[in-house]
Amino acid sequence: MQEMIDIYDGNRALTGITIPREGAFLTEGQYMLYVLALIEDAKGRFLITQRSMDKHWGAGWWEVTGGGVRAGESSLEAVRREVPEEVGLELPNVSYAPVYSYENVDLKRGDNYFVDIYHIKLDFTEADVSLLDGEAIDFRLASWDEISKLAENGTFLHYERLRQALQADGTL
Repeated sequence: MQEMIDIYDGNRALTGITIPREGAFLTEGQYMLYVLALIEDAKGRFLITQRSMDKHWGAGWWEVTGGGVRAGESSLEAVRREVPEEVGLELPNVSYAPVYSYENVDLKRGDNYFVDIYHIKLDFTEADVSLLDGEAIDFRLASWDEISKLAENGTFLHYERLRQALQADGTL
């Protein structure tokens, strides 16, 4: 079954347009929405995952949990779905809000989107993590310094935006 997405305008308002995510080419003023979850354990380490080698973009790179917001979902509903789906961690029934948001416009590739970044502190261990087949091949709990080193090596996705998010919420 084809995953459907809602299209937003430049003010992040729903346009009423829903299209298949696969092959979506967005024109000027059209955006989709993504979420990222910076999941921090009780020791101040972040859960990062290594992307599957068959991914068409960023194969084998490290990243944080996240994904596209489906049609009819809010940003918060998407993060509540993505975290258990991708890494097997259940989020407590508390209110979360993005600590940072940004927009990307790439008219040449039709790749326009907003991203909401959540910083979620959870009490969990490595034994609680279970990866979704096909999404990731490995995971680890890493300090921000370790993540920074991966970024310096060019193998960590969204590093600068995640750094800005942690600065925005006072963590860095």
